[in-house]
Amino acid sequence: MNVVDPLVWAALLMLVGCALVVMEIFIPSGGVLGFLATASVIAAVVMAFVYHGPTVGMVFVGVAIVAVPSLIALAFKYLPRTPLGKRILLGLPTEDEVLPKDERKALLGKFGVVKSPMLPSGAVVIEGRTFDAVSQGMAIDPGQRVVVIEVKSNRIVVRPAEHDERPLVEKADDVLARPLEELGLDSLDEPLT
Repeated sequence: MNVVDPLVWAALLMLVGCALVVMEIFIPSGGVLGFLATASVIAAVVMAFVYHGPTVGMVFVGVAIVAVPSLIALAFKYLPRTPLGKRILLGLPTEDEVLPKDERKALLGKFGVVKSPMLPSGAVVIEGRTFDAVSQGMAIDPGQRVVVIEVKSNRIVVRPAEHDERPLVEKADDVLARPLEELGLDSLDEPLT
């Protein structure tokens, strides 16, 4: 005496399989829930073919083909909002983490020494590092002091420095960068007597 139609059992197995697919995404089980979900969906399709013929069996195949991927997509869409998803998945990167840092912007106003003839481009040593630079259209001889006047992406523009030109002091707190006259100290050229 069979009280429940096999079609109801097939539908229940399909629902259980779909639920197990979603649970596999939210509960790390090492594939056990995924295996049980696959077995349940296959059993539902086989029962539909065996007990109700090819028409009902193909309907169950169609439901499995549409429902399982749709549920997986919805579960993955909802996963980042769950507490487990927030622990497993990383947040979106910030602009500072993604965009390259341009250290060349800090060179603006710094002094350097020409390393190779600039006709109008060449190598310049600034704070012990060598950079490719471009002059303002004039030739600059090696060994001559230059000052950085413009930094645009990879292009550093320099001009010859005046003989009495000093670097701008960026930090007033940096005592070592300030001239002796500003600190009120006597010149060290005079011998101690």
